[in-house]
Amino acid sequence: MNAVTDDPLALDGHVLRRRLEHAAASFDEAAILHREVSRRLVERLDYVRVQPTSVLDLGCASGISGPALRARYPKARHIAMDLSAALVAQARQRSGRWRRSPGVCGGLDRLPFGNDTFDLVFSNLALHRVPDLKVTARELQRVLRPDGVLMFSTFGPDTLGELRAAWAHVDATPHVHGFVDMHDIGDALVGARLADPVMDMEHFTLTYPDVRALVDDLQALGLRNALAGRRGGLTTPRQWQAMVSAYERQRDADGRLPATWEIAYGHAWGTDAQQQVVGDRGEVRVPLDSLSVPRRQRE
Repeated sequence: MNAVTDDPLALDGHVLRRRLEHAAASFDEAAILHREVSRRLVERLDYVRVQPTSVLDLGCASGISGPALRARYPKARHIAMDLSAALVAQARQRSGRWRRSPGVCGGLDRLPFGNDTFDLVFSNLALHRVPDLKVTARELQRVLRPDGVLMFSTFGPDTLGELRAAWAHVDATPHVHGFVDMHDIGDALVGARLADPVMDMEHFTLTYPDVRALVDDLQALGLRNALAGRRGGLTTPRQWQAMVSAYERQRDADGRLPATWEIAYGHAWGTDAQQQVVGDRGEVRVPLDSLSVPRRQRE
């Protein structure tokens, strides 16, 4: 059981894993936005000078990004990792029969890899799931080689604002996941001694015929409410109808219901800063002789 927290963004890890496991069979069909953002994120690799020998697809989901990454870096060793074993299995199947990528199932805040393992960590729409972004950023710095690159996308705080506003007409209990502002993401990267972080964002608007279609998509993507502070018990028909009525007032000129998704993109570079090792009790150990000012070679 997760500890009680006052953090409105905190997710219940056990519930989140269960949501993702259940979503594995439906994920691909609903992942229209994930595929488009993945395509744009892969294109951003054109602007970084890296030829990796090892690639980590972190939060790989069903392996949507895998084919493009393998086509771009055919000689690299590719590893797929996610919280859901069912999603990792799909990602591995997508990698082909003759050169199937290794798969790892685990939390994104405790990476089971040695220091300086990867030249590229690629993460498409997954970092919103980590329990503590600062901890994950330190782990990313640890497993990245100096001059390796972290390339990622994640959801920003404007995501699902219409649904959040509709539920606010019902009660003050959180019903929709919250997402970290890109400036806070940048601060976490700098605090972890990743070098030269660059971030930008854009908005997508998907439209739906009704609220049920939107909620079905969220469930199919594993994005159904997994907040640690969510209300216990089932939503009553009266609460549901009150939320639907509030959302109905947001129909656009074409009679469709909008759902906004804010996407933050970013990249940062690995450094030869302190190497961090997580102890058996979760503590981070930093060798004193490894402390240094972050730097990376520039050409």
